Amino acid sequence: MLPRRRAVPHAARHPGGGVTGHRLPACRADARRREGTHGGDQPMAPDDELLKIDAAGVVVAWSQEAKSLFDRGASEALGRPVLEVLPGPWAPAGSGPDSRSGSPGAVPGLVMRPVTLSDGGSGWVFSLLRSEESGDAREQALLKALFTQSPIGMQVLDPDLRVLRVNTAASGMAGFDHTYTLGHRLSDVFRLSVPEKTMAMVRHVLATGEPALDRLVRVRPPNDPDHEHVYSVSVFRLQDADGRVLGLSAAEVDVTVRERALARARVLNDVRQHVGTSLALDATCTELVDVLVPAFADVAMVDLLDPVVRGDDPPSAPVGPDVPLRRMSLASADRQRNPAGAGTAPFRFPAAWLQSLTDLRPHLIMYHPDDDPATDPPGWTATRPPTSHSAIVAPLTLRGGVYGTLSLYRAPDRDEFVDEDLDLALEVASRTSLHIDNARRYTREHTIALTLQRRLLPQHPEPLAAVESTHFHQSADAGGSWFDLFPLSGARTAFTVGRVSGTGIQAAMAMGQLRTAIHTLAALDLEPDELLARLDDTVVRLAHERTALPPDDPLRSQRLTADCLYGVYEPLGKSCAIALAGGPQPVIAYPDGTTETADVPIAPPLGGGEEAPFAITRLDLPEGSIIALCTGAFLSMGEAGRKAGQDRLRQILADSGRPLGDLRDEAVRTVPASSPGTDAVLLLVRTHTLDPSHVATWELQADPAAVATVRARTRRQLAEWNLDELSLTTELIVSELATNAVRYGTLPITLRLIKGRTLTVEVSDSSPVSPHLRHAHTSDEGGRGLFICAELAQSWGVRFSDGSKTIWTEQELPQPA
Repeated sequence: MLPRRRAVPHAARHPGGGVTGHRLPACRADARRREGTHGGDQPMAPDDELLKIDAAGVVVAWSQEAKSLFDRGASEALGRPVLEVLPGPWAPAGSGPDSRSGSPGAVPGLVMRPVTLSDGGSGWVFSLLRSEESGDAREQALLKALFTQSPIGMQVLDPDLRVLRVNTAASGMAGFDHTYTLGHRLSDVFRLSVPEKTMAMVRHVLATGEPALDRLVRVRPPNDPDHEHVYSVSVFRLQDADGRVLGLSAAEVDVTVRERALARARVLNDVRQHVGTSLALDATCTELVDVLVPAFADVAMVDLLDPVVRGDDPPSAPVGPDVPLRRMSLASADRQRNPAGAGTAPFRFPAAWLQSLTDLRPHLIMYHPDDDPATDPPGWTATRPPTSHSAIVAPLTLRGGVYGTLSLYRAPDRDEFVDEDLDLALEVASRTSLHIDNARRYTREHTIALTLQRRLLPQHPEPLAAVESTHFHQSADAGGSWFDLFPLSGARTAFTVGRVSGTGIQAAMAMGQLRTAIHTLAALDLEPDELLARLDDTVVRLAHERTALPPDDPLRSQRLTADCLYGVYEPLGKSCAIALAGGPQPVIAYPDGTTETADVPIAPPLGGGEEAPFAITRLDLPEGSIIALCTGAFLSMGEAGRKAGQDRLRQILADSGRPLGDLRDEAVRTVPASSPGTDAVLLLVRTHTLDPSHVATWELQADPAAVATVRARTRRQLAEWNLDELSLTTELIVSELATNAVRYGTLPITLRLIKGRTLTVEVSDSSPVSPHLRHAHTSDEGGRGLFICAELAQSWGVRFSDGSKTIWTEQELPQPA
């Protein structure tokens, strides 16, 4: 008996129950079909049937198409075994029916189907293979390959999103037998990380027919519930020819390894882009934890060694447990920062952190539910998040120096850290260490510059009789701003506010040089405009010195300019003389509540090279007036901002009777934040007059006898002031100065004694000739007057005013008993 299904070589099963083989060329088959006739006692259907055989394999029917196809007539085929009839490649591979047992039957280009013969017996009919049957066969073969051999996971869902079929790859990805999923809803089979989003995507495809391509879906599969896997999923809607929705087809590929690698690459790229934008230590550390949370960890902490925070050189490994850490930044996934975490007192660290600071390698720490936080070292209990289940500690190190540690934690609802994460943590720590070192170096230089700037500014201004003052100084970047208030001869007071271009140590040094130059020039009793002209020469000379520096010195290319306001207040005349180069004009507040911005001409900045003249402005100031001097940074940047700042300052100073400290505090509360490279400076000066009883003035006649008269008056005046100790020296000074004025001066001649912080003797006349100190020879009868005065007095000098000159001396007052 011929088996129910037998095969010839290269055959494949046909979905209709027949067997397919090689396809006959369509043109030849059609030609034979047009000539087809039937032979034998078995009728042939008018289809593509070629021949029939009985159960024994004997040909019982032969068509004309079979004759043309096989080159055999009906007489040659009928009654003979089919194995003898089919020639060449059409013959089955075996020699007999038994040799082909167990293989599907087919001949190339033919289809063999079971049939009931006319005598009621069973048999087989051979037909030409139709093209649509060949396509169906390939489709079936493709489906079989997709569901058994494809590495891409495949799932078929019904309209209710129940799983109908799962291929071998999908079962392998999920790690369960496919029979477990059949009939269950998709959301019940897989633990979706974001079920709402995923199911909304699937329902959208089912409702609209628009495929969803390459969507990333995060799942915790049954075979690995502790780790989140990422699948690239594409979903298509299935429908029949009439458009009836049959369900969905989903294809997925496990891209967990790829996505983890991409996630690490994104984290590293974000570190490159967003960390190190500032030269502040705390800002750099904060940038790092903000990048790492939540992209890489649920909690991130940066702890730096105490010497590094202070700007000192980092210690070398191994770092001992006696070197404390300081918490610089902390960030958590819930956005709740530890307000007491950053900048707190130093703390020690446990063994894993100490090991990392010793071998300079990252370490992976796994916490177990039964770990007791109480066993942590003192001060560490608040450091480890109570819900963490894995952590990484990576050393912050560069060129052998140890800066601190980077601590990363993950919560139980997230995958644990793995060994691959250690490489990323080490790379992030290495890059951050470079930025921390830059910030540390800047911190050290910034600290030095600030210290230098503070040391070059007045620490504790001495109290002055004619004015009271208060100041505010805020340095954002160790700029070159200054303020100063110091006494001059004749109970006068000099005040100045200015700014040097640039920042850092060099700007602070230039500021110190200019402030010293101002004191030196002020000691010459120069008028404000003349002093600025001399100071401009000094700035030009300092700028020229920079051009002689080596070409690679960055200071050589930095331009040196300066803004400066310099003024002198004279309490006896209640007047003030001001000159201004660059910088904002001063604000004046009068005792009656009126205020104004002083109309002081603004010359170009010092060192600008414009060689413009400096103008002097004289103001009459009633007692109790307030002069407000400030830098541009205190007001605001830009012309409009400066004008608004001056108006704001005028409103505050309108109540000029308030204490200066209160006015300063209110003005400071409204000051804008300082921009990098700028210093905000405010100097408030309230004017006073001298007690009339502390001033004595006498006119002298051009008569030598007048010298004795003023000497006697001086002795009586000193007695009234209880300064008898200075009587002898003062009488001698008055005698020498008055004698010179009477002998060489021009009327009017005036002698004035002032009791202030010192005892001042002034002799004024109208002669423009300035006396000179000289050392007389032993044989000279004169020429020793100024020399005697210089020896007896603490200081002396000459100043010129409109149409007169004044020679003055100062003596220290005796200390009260």
